[in-house]
Amino acid sequence: MKAKGLLNEYKVIGRKLPSEKEPNPPLYRMRIFAPDTIVAKSRFWYFLRQLRKFKKATGEIVSVEQVYEKTPLKVKNFGVWLRYDSRSGTHNMYREYRDLTVASAVTQCYRDMAARHRARAHSIQIIRVEVVEDDKTRRPHVKQMHEVGLRFPMPHRVNTLKLKKLSYTKPKTFFG
Repeated sequence: MKAKGLLNEYKVIGRKLPSEKEPNPPLYRMRIFAPDTIVAKSRFWYFLRQLRKFKKATGEIVSVEQVYEKTPLKVKNFGVWLRYDSRSGTHNMYREYRDLTVASAVTQCYRDMAARHRARAHSIQIIRVEVVEDDKTRRPHVKQMHEVGLRFPMPHRVNTLKLKKLSYTKPKTFFG
């Protein structure tokens, strides 16, 4: 899989093809993060081959739906459980991100794993993604955003009202 662009969250439901032996096979639902529906279906078959004894040739996809965030304007803390294959072996990992939607948090996770661990998108498997409450977060880079009265001061700003288009004086950036 190539994690190009923003990833979306899909709910893919599939089953084994009905046969005389098993006329009503069970449905399998998966939560897949992929750039589009085609990749989502492909990842569904990839994971299902590992879990159950059937593949795309002996099964069918019942539905593929994109899942949208219920509150996309509220900043949330997300915990991501994943496993990935590195050059030395397979590793399990828990990571925390702060974002507006689950899909953008997982996209952030893929980018972060590529930067810090050189993990390719096809070698990362997202196991679980959950919203984590502020007091339950573990990582310091997420905890630092929970302080009461958190401010982002701008110490050096240019006052463009007093400057002419072609000015021969340096702009004053400190208004202390």
